Amino acid sequence: MADASAAFAPESDDRESGDAGPQSHLPDNSVEYYLFLLDEQGHARRGLSNLESLRKSALELAQSLTGDYIWQRDDFQLELKVVNGLHYLHGVTEYGDAVEDEWLVVYILRELTKLHPTLWVRVADTDGEFLLVEAANVLPSWLNPGMDQNRVWIHAANLLVIPTDDQDQRSRSSSSQAISLPQAVAYIRSNPNTLMQSPFIEAEAFYRLEKYPRQIAESAHHSIVTIPRRVAYILHEMPRSIAPAVESFYLRDALDLRSVMTAPETLRFRPDDMVTVSVQFSRVLFAQLKSQRFDALPGWQQVVGAASNNGEGSARLDMGMKLTCGFEILALNAEKNRSRIVRQVGLLLDDLQEDGDSALPTNEDIESWRNHERNDDESWMNIDYEDFERELSGQQKDPIVGSSSTGFGNAQTKADLRKIVSRFEAFLNDERAGLDGAEIDNLQNTDDDSSSGDDNDELSDEDSEFEDKEVGFDEDAFSNMMREMMGMPARNPQPSNRGEPTKSTRQDPSDLVAGGNSVEEEAGIEELSSQMEAELRGHGALRLDANTDKRIAPAGKGKDVSHGEHHPGQGANEDSDSEVDVDYNLARNLLESFKSQAGSSGPTSNILSLMGLQLPRDEDDFGGDK
Repeated sequence: MADASAAFAPESDDRESGDAGPQSHLPDNSVEYYLFLLDEQGHARRGLSNLESLRKSALELAQSLTGDYIWQRDDFQLELKVVNGLHYLHGVTEYGDAVEDEWLVVYILRELTKLHPTLWVRVADTDGEFLLVEAANVLPSWLNPGMDQNRVWIHAANLLVIPTDDQDQRSRSSSSQAISLPQAVAYIRSNPNTLMQSPFIEAEAFYRLEKYPRQIAESAHHSIVTIPRRVAYILHEMPRSIAPAVESFYLRDALDLRSVMTAPETLRFRPDDMVTVSVQFSRVLFAQLKSQRFDALPGWQQVVGAASNNGEGSARLDMGMKLTCGFEILALNAEKNRSRIVRQVGLLLDDLQEDGDSALPTNEDIESWRNHERNDDESWMNIDYEDFERELSGQQKDPIVGSSSTGFGNAQTKADLRKIVSRFEAFLNDERAGLDGAEIDNLQNTDDDSSSGDDNDELSDEDSEFEDKEVGFDEDAFSNMMREMMGMPARNPQPSNRGEPTKSTRQDPSDLVAGGNSVEEEAGIEELSSQMEAELRGHGALRLDANTDKRIAPAGKGKDVSHGEHHPGQGANEDSDSEVDVDYNLARNLLESFKSQAGSSGPTSNILSLMGLQLPRDEDDFGGDK
């Protein structure tokens, strides 16, 4: 089946109706959850008391599982709600770029249903019923985005779906089958044993939960950085303040930078009392900070210049400077921030302002801190293109003796990659996916399909085989061409076959039989195209660089790779030149795109890194982000 996740899109929601479907009021990258105790038939006060006990139990469970966990933005939280006669616990967690935070919330909620047999949980995000998105390939045809709202529940660690009145009646509109939150709760109260449970849907929906709870510890990353003593004190007192500080730096704007690029004496965290400590990040936060290219601030230039000759010390100082800059931005309006952690950082700074530096830790205190010398390996950030291809093929590189890290070849990552590739291949091979997107339907043929099946079967095999050959991309040739452009030796050079027709230009034999004039027509079109191209070249319209007449050759090679110029008398060579022009133009555009990234991460650097190519930075043209 095609990728049906695209069909599950957010819908409008009326809060006054009690409908808790895909919420337009939710911030982007947020998850919302509802907790009900649906066996309560007594007094409302008793129900509220039980919900308060449930809230305390849920927070205790979350604290036991995530005591040292660094949340990207919000943590797991619950509050009591009374809406339209319904009593329940409600929570919203904004996870930002850390998608694993969303699945950690789902894991906590699922574990909570094991402890409370009467608990029913509904969880959704801005995409709606995202658990069904995970299981889109195995959903029945009647369960579609138009009516899935409020139908998916977690109870006793199982995934249950509220069925429709008539699941086989397709003539009914999807809007008539949609239900509100009060209707869903009423149905569960009266018919708890009629909800649908499918092991296939449940396995797909909870697939990402298989790596928990070990994923909680594996998501942490410790790194040694050099920071002001005040920053070390705040991080020791409030380890979770690392998240808003890194995001403040990562999402900085011109106004934020103007406030920190002031005289050193006005900074809250001056680089005059530096210490080297181990700081705990999440992997997402560390990658966000590490990927940023940032020149030294005016107050840091002397310190950074002194450590420029020390490779390891300079790298630690660079990370510390960026982290400190994040705390500087964070402290600007800490008292007005909506985050409780940020407001507590402001209170700590106010206390330091009143008490002075006497409250700061000494070097002996820092040495007594837990994990004060821990420095984790950063190799998880590097994915080699050859390793990626090896993983997709199911092979694993030779293990390193004495290494405890599973690295890129761990079983979970391999399973995820295979699952992604298999679903993508299924999407490409799905003939039912058209311009309107993926369709969710039964795999069985309908009566209409069978009536015309005889005619389609005659050409289906031949046409599908020819269609697969229409589009092709030679990764090796493109990689070698890029290496030659950068003056690097080509890997596994292949003999040139530019004179031979490619798969995309070969004509199917059936075309010759179908139309007698097709060959003549194509020859006429090619001749007309050649004449137009020759005229455009003569006027210089196809020249990539009007000011350069020299041919471009990679360093150490005499191969002629001139592109985009017309020379009289070339004649038969024009076709081969035009073919090279396409490759050169593509390479030039890629290089220009990489240059426009100004040293930051972007699509071009990501694509080339997967192919094993690392472009050097153009230090003369840009000086980094300031």
